[in-house]
Amino acid sequence: MRDRRHAEVAGGGFTGLTLAAALAQRGWSVCVHERAAEIRAFGAGIWLWENGVRVLNAIGAADEALTGCTEAPDWRSWDRHGRLIDSIAFGRPYSRVFCLPREQLLQAILNTAKRAGAEIVTGSEAVAARPGGELCTADGTSHPADLVCAADGVNSMVRDSLDLVARRHSHIDGAIRLLVPHVASDYDERESIRIKEWWRGSRRVLYTPCNRDVFYICLTMPARDKEAAAVPVRKKVWRRSFPHLESIIARFGEEGRYDRFVTTRLKRWGQGRVAVLGDAAHSMSPGLGQGCGTSIVNALALANMLEEDADIPTVLRRWEARQRPLAEHTQRWSRITWPLIPWPAWCARAYYNLPVGASWIARQRRRPSEHIVYGTEDMALWMPPEGALEVTPHGQRGVT
Repeated sequence: MRDRRHAEVAGGGFTGLTLAAALAQRGWSVCVHERAAEIRAFGAGIWLWENGVRVLNAIGAADEALTGCTEAPDWRSWDRHGRLIDSIAFGRPYSRVFCLPREQLLQAILNTAKRAGAEIVTGSEAVAARPGGELCTADGTSHPADLVCAADGVNSMVRDSLDLVARRHSHIDGAIRLLVPHVASDYDERESIRIKEWWRGSRRVLYTPCNRDVFYICLTMPARDKEAAAVPVRKKVWRRSFPHLESIIARFGEEGRYDRFVTTRLKRWGQGRVAVLGDAAHSMSPGLGQGCGTSIVNALALANMLEEDADIPTVLRRWEARQRPLAEHTQRWSRITWPLIPWPAWCARAYYNLPVGASWIARQRRRPSEHIVYGTEDMALWMPPEGALEVTPHGQRGVT
C-alpha cells in the first residue's frame, strides 16, 4: 500500500515535466509517460515571460534554463517599406521577456523533475484515462493513480477518451520555426538583442535572439500559401519576399516543420481524478507568446492547490475555476493580436496605435505576464547569477 499520493502524467513536454517536478518536490510519487524514445524538443526557440520565469524559479529550474539566454528590451515590427507597425517595450517588474532554445528549457525542467525523484518512462504512449484514477497506455497496461494528468499536447488521446472537447478551431495560418546560427555582423551590439518582425503581404519573418550562438526564426504564412509553407524552407521564395534578409535566409538549414495554429476549448478541464493541462486544455495562437507560460503556470498552481486539500476532485474543480478565466483571456487576446494575417499593414498599424483605447489594449496584452502564480505571491523576482547575462549599452540585460 502506498504511503504517499501518486500521479501518472501523460506527456513529457514543458507542462507534464513542470507538474511532475512540482508534485515530486511536495512528496508525491510521479511517473511521466512520454511516447517518444527520448525527451527532447524540436529545434526552435521560445519566449518566456515573467509569469513563466516565476514558475521556473519556484521549482528551482531558472538558473539552468535562463543562464546565457537573452532578455529582450523590446519588440518592433515593420512593413515592406521599413515603416514601423507596432512596438512594445519589455522590462521589470512584470514584463521581462527571455528568449531561449526550446531544448535548453526542456532539459532544465527535465533535470529538475529527475532530481525531485520523478520517474520518466519513454516509449510509453498514453491513450486513455478513467475518471476514477487510471491512465491507460498503448501496451494495454492500466496505471492506477490518485491523480491522472493529461499533458499530451493539442492532439491529446487521453483528453479525447473522456470526450472533453467543446471546440477546436484551426486558424488560417501556421508557422515554420528554426534555430539559425548567429553572426555578430548581422546587427550592431544594440540591435542584436531586439525582437524584430517584418511583414510582406501575408508573410511574416520573426527574429528572436536566443544566445551567443543561435537566434530563433519564425516564418508565418496562411496554410494555403504552399510554397512559403514548404519544408525544407524554400529559400528563394523567402528571399523574394524579404531581400534585405538574404544573409539570414542563406543560413536556414534543412530542418524545421510546419505547424498549423489551433485554439482548443474544453467543456471542462478534467473529470473525476483526471486533470487536463497545457495545449491539451487550452492551445492558442502565439500572439502573446504565452502558450508555454500559461501551461506551466497552471501546472504549478495545481501542485500548490493540491497541498491544501486531500480531496482531489474538489481541488481540480477549484483549480479550473481559478485558472481558466485567465487562460481563456490569453487565448482570446492571442488571437486578437496575432499578426492579423488578412489585414494590410496600414490597417494593422492603425489598430495597434489607436488614439483611444490603446492603453486599455496594452493592459489586456500584459495581463498574462503580470499574473502572479498561485502560491508564489511572496517570491522575489528571479535575477540571473552574476555574469550569466551581459549588460548591454542601453541598460537592459542580454547577450551581445
